[in-house]
Amino acid sequence: MSFSSENSSQKRELVVGLTGASGAMIGQRLIRHLLDGGHRVHAIVSPSARLVFAAELDIQLGAGHEQLVRDLKAHYGDHPGLQVAAADDFAARVSSGSAKIDGMVIAPCSMSTAGAVAHGITLNLIHRAASVSLKERRPLVLVPRESPLSLVHLRSLQLLAEAGAHIVPATTAFYHRPRTVEAMVDFTVGRVLDLLKIEHGLFPRWRESPAEE
Repeated sequence: MSFSSENSSQKRELVVGLTGASGAMIGQRLIRHLLDGGHRVHAIVSPSARLVFAAELDIQLGAGHEQLVRDLKAHYGDHPGLQVAAADDFAARVSSGSAKIDGMVIAPCSMSTAGAVAHGITLNLIHRAASVSLKERRPLVLVPRESPLSLVHLRSLQLLAEAGAHIVPATTAFYHRPRTVEAMVDFTVGRVLDLLKIEHGLFPRWRESPAEE
């Protein structure tokens, strides 16, 4: 479930699910980098994610769908590439395997979401779109943010990996000496973009010389 490396500069259409795990900045900056790169993003925000955005980023996202759309559009400068789907809209375009979607990321991914997707349970559009990604063999990247992990969590992640999903824990490296929280978050975001074969310059690569960049 990966893109060909020769298509790394191609503009993509991607689903980004935001759930109630801590780490709202990961999803927030992922969407920003995708939009800035000219990609089209279908954002799905769970009710719990709205609470985490307020608690961690002081970003208020409306409870109603129309207000949520206005708030996200305002946050991202009314970017034309941003589409917003309601978490309870099972008739949304991204709920169908016939939609031409290139891949999906759930960031941050709560363990409740991981468990639901791992067992084929679709309680909201994030679960449904992830299930579609798996059945259509499209790239699906999950960014779990939980510690410590119980055996239940580990088994859910194992099932997802066996089904073809990529698991990218919300961790960072330190060889590039990040000086800000944003730099630490961007390491994780960059690893997600790597899996989607999307070019970026979010962090220096290990022992990469300037000629190789």
